[in-house]
Amino acid sequence: MTNSVISIKAKIGKNVKIGSFCIIEDDVIIGDNTIIRNYVELRKNTVIGKDCYIDSRVTSSGNCLIGNNVIIRYDSIIAKGVKIGNGTYISPKMMTNNLNATKNPIGGAHIGSNVFIGTSCVLQHGIKIGNNSILGTLSFVNKDVPENEIWFGNPATFKKYTIKEE
Repeated sequence: MTNSVISIKAKIGKNVKIGSFCIIEDDVIIGDNTIIRNYVELRKNTVIGKDCYIDSRVTSSGNCLIGNNVIIRYDSIIAKGVKIGNGTYISPKMMTNNLNATKNPIGGAHIGSNVFIGTSCVLQHGIKIGNNSILGTLSFVNKDVPENEIWFGNPATFKKYTIKEE
């Protein structure tokens, strides 16, 4: 018995596995072959691509777009308006937000494709993380990260390139 609450307005793809005690609201779309673990909350208009793995206790605030082949590990918070590109790996306990200092919603982070985000990273509102970038564990990212770069620290700063520049 799963005890999950799944809206009849949600669209669930083929071969999707949904764990126990999940809440899936109206207009959520989950792509084929995706695994949703236990205690996951996906609020209205969250879109998850195919072949994804959403670990236990992940929460989406809604209006989020998650690409294909994305892994989001446990206890991560995906704020309203966050976009995550294909092939991205998010380690446990990442947190995003979409409010500025005056509590006005300005949109969540836009995370590129093939990005690696370390454990307990915090991504500030409205920033962009470029494709193939790496964010180190415990980093506070409060500005845009270009493609192919490694950043970490509090606040996160550039450390080196992920590929050799020619």
